[in-house]
Amino acid sequence: MTSERSVEPVVGDRILTVPNALSVVRLIGVPVFLWLLLVREADGWAFALLVVSGVTDFLDGKLARLLDQSSRLGAILDPLVDRLYLVATLGGFLIRDILPWWVVAILIGRDLILTLTLGIYKRRDLPPPEVIYLGKAATFALMSALPWLLAGQMDWAAAGFGRAFGGAFLIWGTAVYVWTGILYVGKAVAVARAIPAVGHGNP
Repeated sequence: MTSERSVEPVVGDRILTVPNALSVVRLIGVPVFLWLLLVREADGWAFALLVVSGVTDFLDGKLARLLDQSSRLGAILDPLVDRLYLVATLGGFLIRDILPWWVVAILIGRDLILTLTLGIYKRRDLPPPEVIYLGKAATFALMSALPWLLAGQMDWAAAGFGRAFGGAFLIWGTAVYVWTGILYVGKAVAVARAIPAVGHGNP
């Protein structure tokens, strides 16, 4: 999925930083999560891994600012891992019949469309559009919904709460996520109409 976060200042090419280490740990956790979810069907451990991933995602951004350890690698790696986790979770949930196919198609399709619109900005030597903070709220709702939907599959006392809580967040998050996607597409269309593309092939 596209990352709904503000662009952090990049201060160097450092690789060995605490935030980057957390991102690498999260990256390793993606295949582990799929193994737990699809092969072992160990939903409790998969749920715990999703929660830990969300916490470390929050921490690496905070630590990058607190420790002054922002880096170009981190600016690429962190959102990449976010997308991998979201796509892996949606795909795994689809295979396990935790989510219907049309919900997965809407969420992934929204991001594929927005990825295509980035070419409009690139051809005009413009940065990506500013973050719509309502989109950040939608992403938070979705990332909160997925662990609870998984918790709803587990044999424990809070399964009913997990299904209800996760379902409510999923509905709200999906609706707002689609709406903000429409807003982003509208911005891209406005830029395409107002600003001519730069001729990169010209001397």
